[in-house]
Amino acid sequence: MYLHIGNDFIVNSRNVVGIFDIENSSTSAITRDYLAAAEKNRRVIYCTYELPKSFVVCFDENTLEERVYISQLSCATLLKRSKKAAFKEFSL
Repeated sequence: MYLHIGNDFIVNSRNVVGIFDIENSSTSAITRDYLAAAEKNRRVIYCTYELPKSFVVCFDENTLEERVYISQLSCATLLKRSKKAAFKEFSL
């Protein structure tokens, strides 16, 4: 199934590696370095230019690269949506 991560952006829920709270996780130097490296390598996709609340790391099977989506939606909202997507996928 697919996960709507904000505005007009949808990712395959099978490709989601993790959903992270940008405020809490960006306090770590490792996470800041990871996001900076992803931005430098043009792997960051901004779903919004509003205040970001989370980022979603996905693995693209076609290009064998990871993508980082910056979203204005909270982690709790994305988690609820991912659980609904997983429930629909397994209940078919």
